[in-house]
Amino acid sequence: MSVDIRHSAATHAGAIRRENQDALLCRPDIGLFLVADGAGGHRDGALAAARVVSSAAALDARASPTARLSALRQRLGQLHDSLLDEIDIRDDRSGTASTVVALLLDRHFFACLWAGDSRIYLLRDGALIRLTHDHSVVQELIDSGALDAQEAEQHREAHVITRAVGAGTTQLMLDKRVGQVMPYDRFLLCSDGLTKSLDEALIQRCLEQGGNAARTLIEAALRHKARDNITAVVVATE
Repeated sequence: MSVDIRHSAATHAGAIRRENQDALLCRPDIGLFLVADGAGGHRDGALAAARVVSSAAALDARASPTARLSALRQRLGQLHDSLLDEIDIRDDRSGTASTVVALLLDRHFFACLWAGDSRIYLLRDGALIRLTHDHSVVQELIDSGALDAQEAEQHREAHVITRAVGAGTTQLMLDKRVGQVMPYDRFLLCSDGLTKSLDEALIQRCLEQGGNAARTLIEAALRHKARDNITAVVVATE
């Protein structure tokens, strides 16, 4: 890992729930950062999120960035297959599933991989850019023009995701976005508990404060009575 980076990370069960089904991974030595959110409505969501993290944690530090990206895809795909096989063995439709967002950084470029409604943002030159696109029922309705973003927040299926590791299609479908890394970039990886508690203007203000930005975001979400688990990983380049 050759780019100079700083990071902070924090997770919390939230103001309502007792169990935290989120998980995170920070491997600055190989430029890998990840957030997983055990899928609501699925059994053992915390276990699924933990398995996503353990699958990603063992990437080879000696591999090139391209090889690490390919290996991460492969590992998550294998875990997806394994979780689906376990559903067949149990004959249990509830299953075990998790969202995932992953950020891979090297000296010049970044790559995002994701499935579900956890997100990655980029704060650059005073603008907050969402790098990911939610895989959810309400996002599909927004894309089709059937709902606007404000209506989507109150929709009865606001919690329903259309992709996850361990649920959905037979083959895991991960979206990817790549771009160039710039000095003073600030990336945020977060679960949907954070974005449902804070609007993007407040998220940007928290990121701009500096210091332990992840903790600042979690504290802000708790002040807003976060109803879901909340996780934030903030990665800043220098």
